[in-house]
Amino acid sequence: MHIVHVYVHVKPESVDAFITATRENARQSVQEPGIARFDVVRGKDDPCRFVLVEAYLSAEDPARHKATEHYKTWRATVAEMMAEPRSAIVYAEVFPDQGGWS
Repeated sequence: MHIVHVYVHVKPESVDAFITATRENARQSVQEPGIARFDVVRGKDDPCRFVLVEAYLSAEDPARHKATEHYKTWRATVAEMMAEPRSAIVYAEVFPDQGGWS
């Protein structure tokens, strides 16, 4: 498993547009064969902060995801919506093991 948490800080005036674009990206992403989960969560204390929780079956799958047209569209659409550059941390599964993610 290759699990990525992408941290996004969105400009207040762009939150609704960011949600729309990100939901569409997530809907299409979960259709990809190498993606076990693609969750989008929003901060309760700061509604301009989001985390994309992306769970891939292998370390090669994120590159395949980034080559898709829907990802490229999302990236271009949300680029100017960011209050700061997004950041990411990569994790490995502990529980459930890989068999519990698919």
